[in-house]
Amino acid sequence: MPLAAPRQLPYTLPPGGRPARIAFVGQRTFFESAALHSPAGVLAPTFVDFRAGDDPNELRVTLDALAPHVVVVFRPHEIPAGLLAGLDAAVVGVTTEPLPRPSGRRREDLEANEAHLARANPANFDRVVCTDPLGWAVAARRLPVWRSMPLPVDDRLYCPRPLNPSRRPPRAMFIGHSTLHREHALINLKHEFDVGHYAYGLMGELLRETLSQADIGIVLHGERWASSFDHHVLVHLAAGHLVLAEQLEPTFGLEPGIDLIEVIDHDELSLRVHQLHDQPDAYARVRTRGRDKAEQFRASRVWPALVGDLLDDLAAFGTSRP
Repeated sequence: MPLAAPRQLPYTLPPGGRPARIAFVGQRTFFESAALHSPAGVLAPTFVDFRAGDDPNELRVTLDALAPHVVVVFRPHEIPAGLLAGLDAAVVGVTTEPLPRPSGRRREDLEANEAHLARANPANFDRVVCTDPLGWAVAARRLPVWRSMPLPVDDRLYCPRPLNPSRRPPRAMFIGHSTLHREHALINLKHEFDVGHYAYGLMGELLRETLSQADIGIVLHGERWASSFDHHVLVHLAAGHLVLAEQLEPTFGLEPGIDLIEVIDHDELSLRVHQLHDQPDAYARVRTRGRDKAEQFRASRVWPALVGDLLDDLAAFGTSRP
């Protein structure tokens, strides 16, 4: 269905129902797995690799050459003030780290994330998506927060259905940098079972191939009791893995015991891995249900819908972006 020209939209749309160009901007190693990479609906995507420390002027030159109609920026605090001024495109920022909660004990990691967010310039963005709804109040004090949702999943990471039976014995994997808490939970499992730990660098075809070689996805927070929602949960579900995860906060509709298995500590994690080693299909229904639930987060479904809502919202309420 072609993009209609909303009344009073502050930016130019492609003529004659032609595809709208959308540029995703962010660090490829972290956010390529959340972006759109093939045309979907009326969107023609491009990914622009940009991280803190890169030359922002080169980013602006690249965007000017691409002439996108929509720009999605992961980690808006990494864009210098005024860099996107005059760009004839709707710009959406996406905050990607958990933020301090309205109530609860102090956490240095969340306060550090808030300090990073404080560097974001609201004039760069028409709207901002907050991936941590529990940190909405903190984000809204600094940016034009518009809605909350988890990061979607690149369509290329979805395995076909129906799922193949689990390997015997099953293979588990964990994606994330090492912390004391994570190593404490994984060290014995790494010695006893085939558990792969990938700290960084997995993206594109390498990530897809690595995911295809595992049956179980383990998700651990960086610190004990530091519950949040880890994007890797959805990546593992899309790949057809049985997910063993510490408590998610929020759950974004995922149901423990139905879509994934929740573990309360490293002892229960060890128990579940031992159980699956002896009975690889013990949670086959949970694994199947999790893969089905992941369809809701497919990038080709989420991004076209979000862009359509964005244009409607801009047409109705305008923007304060210069």
